[in-house]
Amino acid sequence: MKVRITDTTLRDGQQSLLATRMRTEDMLPLCAELNRAGFFSLEVWGGATFDSCLRFLNEDPWERLRSLRKALPDTKLQMLLRGQNILGYKHYADDVVREFVRLAIKNGIDIIRVFDALNDTRNMETAIKAIKEFGGHAQGTVVYTISPLHSADKFVETARTLVGMGVDSLCLKDMAGLISPTVAYDLVKRFKKEFNMHVALHSHYTSGMASMAYLKAVEAGVDSIDTALSPLALGSSQPCTETMVAALQGTEYDTGLDIALLSSISERLKKFKDAYPEAKIATFSVDTNVLTYQIPGGMISNFISQLGDQIDKLPQVLEEVPRVRADLGFPPLVTPTSQIVGSQSVLNVVGGGRYKMVSNEVKNYLAGQYGRPPGKIDEAFRKILIGDMPVIDHRPADSLAPELPAAKKEIAAFMENEEDVLSYALFPQVALKFLKERQARKYGVDFDLAESAKKEGYPV
Repeated sequence: MKVRITDTTLRDGQQSLLATRMRTEDMLPLCAELNRAGFFSLEVWGGATFDSCLRFLNEDPWERLRSLRKALPDTKLQMLLRGQNILGYKHYADDVVREFVRLAIKNGIDIIRVFDALNDTRNMETAIKAIKEFGGHAQGTVVYTISPLHSADKFVETARTLVGMGVDSLCLKDMAGLISPTVAYDLVKRFKKEFNMHVALHSHYTSGMASMAYLKAVEAGVDSIDTALSPLALGSSQPCTETMVAALQGTEYDTGLDIALLSSISERLKKFKDAYPEAKIATFSVDTNVLTYQIPGGMISNFISQLGDQIDKLPQVLEEVPRVRADLGFPPLVTPTSQIVGSQSVLNVVGGGRYKMVSNEVKNYLAGQYGRPPGKIDEAFRKILIGDMPVIDHRPADSLAPELPAAKKEIAAFMENEEDVLSYALFPQVALKFLKERQARKYGVDFDLAESAKKEGYPV
């Protein structure tokens, strides 16, 4: 059975090793060859790329998508969507989710991989329905992790619920590189036997096991695997595209991809990559700490930033993470729960004692505002941290009123297209700054003056 490749270079590869700083202008010269390569899909959007475009690169993420769609006419484009979190760090109302999905598909996305950090399928349903309604391919995702509460049966149960929601394919998402070859084989085998649909496996090379896990998954019948081209592979990124293609060449699983063409793309990519300051600090080594602490690669760099001159406390923070995770009912460590657990672990170590300082995100999590935790929360512990704050057990978005009407009014003076409203709804402060500066560049005036003139009814 031919194995297909989803290449993640332009999204997860650069997010993992270049801090999501890769510019569109450096992506486009690679596209002609990427388009000819014959990948199952290219993951080019979603995850942290949307925020990073606006916040750090002064780029319109929607324009990036349109440019890539034009440059990759023969290849399916894929994105990662955080369910009800969309691409942000909180839950958004259903009208925002639906409109985001509609515009993502309109602007060129074919496959949307939907996940929820807690595997709470209630937080994925609105997005899945919208993807189907607007003609996209809905890939339902089961987040893989290890804890006393997570088992093969539990993962299969989550997949079964997603299949019942009408997803077109399934993805087993191992964001921390924890999955062993044996577990990968067994889970893929069960998924294929019960669901008889396309199954993708996504992993990271952090622990050093991902390539072996991929090979066993291939033997179990996996349909596609996620890889990145060699300059942005390994370390906390994915296994290497060229290596996996070579490993399967001449077997019944042969991908059919041309290694010479892939090497040519990688040579060009390497020249771009080496010009980025982030490339000098990217680590491509194996970090077996992930097997002990189950910490995705990005969390380590966050800890270093948060600790500052108290970096000597990093070992204590690493040891604190599993304890905080247990207190919170063993959530998988993926955005946004990785940030919630990680930040609280830092506070517990440097803040004068465990839970002497408690982040608002932890309080909201304990109040049920992110969804249903995998495990039961000790009620005495919850009470100490959030007091009389009401705890919900319904789908969090059911408490949210529509958000788009207000967003449209608030950016009316700077709105040039319908996509601007979604940028603002997701990241109000960052997007508003971007939109103001865009208008100022367009008219050659100070953006605060332009805003005042528009409010007074004067043309600018």
